[in-house]
Amino acid sequence: MERDSQLELYEAVAARLKEAHSRVRALQVPEGVRMALSRKLLVITAAAKHDLADAARRLDRLLKDLDEGRFPEGD
Repeated sequence: MERDSQLELYEAVAARLKEAHSRVRALQVPEGVRMALSRKLLVITAAAKHDLADAARRLDRLLKDLDEGRFPEGD
């Protein structure tokens, strides 16, 4: 049973990561901002390999920031 819920969470996080990558690509922002967002997504993807629940929380925060127009400063 726990394995099924873990698999469902993995599938949900994977789908949301895919959505987040698409949203970041479509943003009309300076390249430095896009790169900073892409790095955040890579960190979340790496975190998902070790702590799926934490990665889901990080992804929620990132998507909320995108929804609210809060972007990191670009280099």
